[in-house]
Amino acid sequence: MRLCSETYDVTTCGYGPAPEGVVEHIRIPDELIYWRKDRKLLITKQYRAVLEKQEVNAYLRPILSDRIFDVILADDIDPVPLALELAPRGGVHADLHEYSPGQKQDDWKWRAFVGPYISWLVRTFVTRADRVTTVCDGIADEYGRRFGLEASVVMNATPLHELAPRPTEEPVRLVHSGACLRNRNLQVMIDAMNEVEPGRFILDFYLTPNDPGYLAELKEQAEQTPGVTIHDPVEYDRLVALLNEYDLGVFLLPPVNFNYRFALPNKFFDFIQARLGIIIGPSPEMEKILNREGLGAVSGDFTASALAETLNSVTRDDIERWKMNSHESAEAFSAERQSQGWIESVAALAGRAIAKD
Repeated sequence: MRLCSETYDVTTCGYGPAPEGVVEHIRIPDELIYWRKDRKLLITKQYRAVLEKQEVNAYLRPILSDRIFDVILADDIDPVPLALELAPRGGVHADLHEYSPGQKQDDWKWRAFVGPYISWLVRTFVTRADRVTTVCDGIADEYGRRFGLEASVVMNATPLHELAPRPTEEPVRLVHSGACLRNRNLQVMIDAMNEVEPGRFILDFYLTPNDPGYLAELKEQAEQTPGVTIHDPVEYDRLVALLNEYDLGVFLLPPVNFNYRFALPNKFFDFIQARLGIIIGPSPEMEKILNREGLGAVSGDFTASALAETLNSVTRDDIERWKMNSHESAEAFSAERQSQGWIESVAALAGRAIAKD
């Protein structure tokens, strides 16, 4: 929004306080949950009624219905129907973060009841958006294959940080930051520390308590594993500077659903901005950039043994080279550069609105 507000009068609608630079902010009450849906209507496939009764839609519709906008940028799939209903003069840009119909394929209840509703939203509404973006090629290709959508790619990049690589010393400092979710199998990274060269690595986690029970399990495992520490999370605006104190960012994400398989997450770009080398599992979207830019190494699979084998093969020269390559790639893979895809789309849609004057 900051980049748009330099050119346009921007009204935002979302949770929390107003972003800097907007002319108006319509705040959604915190107690209204955008993903909460009427279960009975969902199970009986009364999808239009699900959409109409959804609490955020029901709250916003009377507030927004009489307003006239030139362009609406819908942040992910849920606001797209209301954005189309408001009929902005220039059009709607739908920014789809992930492949929504495959978001929780590893949960049978989600597959049976929520997934079909999400697919209905895509077929019925997102296909009518004027412009569509998503976060990587694999997800864009799947939207095209299943729904005929022509989605361009805007990576979920991190803002540019003016940092430099830190010298590498031993023990090599490994770091992982992010959500504490059981289906991410974070324990595998801890298990790998039992198989690496003794004393050569330390591994620090900064985890948000999404699943307190799982977090407690990980903390207990870490206490029994030499070199592993689990820290409280830090505010996002402090995270990249903190990561810069490490050597290698580590992320093994098992492909338990479509989005995990084709993940190109924000933390990957956090590691680049922190000027780290990067160690990942064989996730194709991350691997493609990592190999092309020379940012790190890819383990043979998503097991602890494969990760340990990769770490044991890494030399100090490797790490220094990867850090420097991250430094050289930081501007190209920054939010400022990547968000130009949104800026160009909004400009094209705004041009339509101007042409109608």
